[in-house]
Amino acid sequence: MKRSVKYFTQIGIFASFFLLFLVLGGCEETNKTEEEISKVSVDFKLSRFDREFANASAEDIPQLKKKYPYLFPQQFPDSIWVNKLSDTLQIELSEEVDKAFGDFEEESEALESLFKHIKYYFPGFKAPKVVTLTSDVRYNDRIILTDTLLLIGLDNYLGKDHHFYEGIQRYIAEGLDKKFLTSDVASAFSKTVLTYPRNRTFLSRMVYYGKELYLKDRLLPSIPDAQKMGYSDEELEWANANEEQMWRYFVEGELLYSTDSALDRKFLDPAPFSKFGLELDNESPGRLGRYMGWQIVRAFMENNPITLQQLLDMPADEILKESNYKPRK
Repeated sequence: MKRSVKYFTQIGIFASFFLLFLVLGGCEETNKTEEEISKVSVDFKLSRFDREFANASAEDIPQLKKKYPYLFPQQFPDSIWVNKLSDTLQIELSEEVDKAFGDFEEESEALESLFKHIKYYFPGFKAPKVVTLTSDVRYNDRIILTDTLLLIGLDNYLGKDHHFYEGIQRYIAEGLDKKFLTSDVASAFSKTVLTYPRNRTFLSRMVYYGKELYLKDRLLPSIPDAQKMGYSDEELEWANANEEQMWRYFVEGELLYSTDSALDRKFLDPAPFSKFGLELDNESPGRLGRYMGWQIVRAFMENNPITLQQLLDMPADEILKESNYKPRK
């Protein structure tokens, strides 16, 4: 019996060292990748249109129009912009943005790092010119990304309790914080490399958003998972704690291969909470279907050493099958 105890103790020690070896090996590989990414060269250009406009006079409008023609629709006369210079709301927007962001240095560094990560994984990527502005709190258009331009409406990132957001639904205002800015830019980029599924199943749409979030794992490795989801820490904790129950609900309810579009509104679209039809609904965060898709994609990538590009093209049912996904308990 003593020999058996000694034998199993030795096995346990060996297993512990082996697990430690795998963890350290993974960390070493991650550090090596990040070191390579830090050496990637991107042409990062930033223009603070919000500040230029705030400090402009009527005589400066023609020059600003020449420099930023895409921000001055031709159907509006110069008098519109001249009047805007003295508009009290515009002045307050500019002042509040300046208080929140200052010289924008921290955000600039985060965006440049994001561009380097994108360039590393997608070598054909060319960094867009970044232009910051105020947008009269048009939060649905707070990030606009084209091939050559990234427009960021800074007045949409002043913090959930800012008085500018008093008339906005709470679950939307929660996301109007500068800690989510870089994550929102990563989401905008993901839409340029991901194709929304033609397959109408709930699973295909879950995995689509799961791919977007997994892209953030690679492109924004240093930010917390809650920021990737647009959650508070408490909302992410709720999702983690209830992952098994949610998965059972989807499986037992035969929802994964359902084509009922109502499931989007319940579990994928922005909302104050997810809609299981249970008493716990009011405790839950919205968009939990995206969270579940993320866990499936993560499990798949842990078990299948393929490239990001290969992942983006894979169908959802194959990803689920090959993921060996098991929800945390």
